[in-house]
Amino acid sequence: MDPRLREGRLYVRDERPFAGSRPPAALFFYSPDRKGEHPKAHLQDFQGVIHADGYAGFNGLFAGNRIAEAACWAHVRRKFFDVHAANGSSIAKQALDRIGDLYGVEKTITGLPPDLRRAERQKRSKPIVAALGAWAEMTLPKLSRKSELARAFRYMRSRWKALLRCFDDGRLALDNNPAERALRGVAIGRKNYLFAGSDAGGRRAAALYSLIETAKLNRLDPHKYLADVLTRIADHPARQIADLLPWHWKPVEPDRAAA
Repeated sequence: MDPRLREGRLYVRDERPFAGSRPPAALFFYSPDRKGEHPKAHLQDFQGVIHADGYAGFNGLFAGNRIAEAACWAHVRRKFFDVHAANGSSIAKQALDRIGDLYGVEKTITGLPPDLRRAERQKRSKPIVAALGAWAEMTLPKLSRKSELARAFRYMRSRWKALLRCFDDGRLALDNNPAERALRGVAIGRKNYLFAGSDAGGRRAAALYSLIETAKLNRLDPHKYLADVLTRIADHPARQIADLLPWHWKPVEPDRAAA
């Protein structure tokens, strides 16, 4: 999950890492501001766990027991990476190596069902993260409180409970990188245009982003997919509109194939 569609929200579902049955999808919402009431409305019927990136507007979602937060290890890693890139800190490098070990485990369990993923994490990842936590507790008091390195440690510690959640649930990933990847198109688009023109334009843009990024997640060429759907949709039976969703779509012409 990521909030950065100008003033909007992005929600991504991708069950492929744990051999889930539902197809991947990306859903963009436009909103006129960054208030927390918008994600609360979007997810009013949702119950479960979501990956979030630390955006304060999501905090209200986690106030009760309906939605649990899984924090993002990639955002933690980025904090230490920036410090190491800036000054070559050996302590930041140690943090990167320890987090890298967690991702090393993930490479070996991608595509396995949730129970096997959880078992491997319990056996292999839990000791790594326990050692990381103990090392952070010992290291942080020795650092200048105003240093960027200390801020990186505090960022990690403040989200520690949510960071640990993935090791007890094989359905969860270590990070929300699927949402980060789905936002690349938005970032590129901003270089070519600045405004949606109106609230209605923002909502239309969100709808198009949803179709384009969902097509990509389902390994389709978005241009070919949209060109085909737009030529067929006027005559397509309304009750069969689901047939044109990216995970059901079949091209009329043989050369309109997957990317």
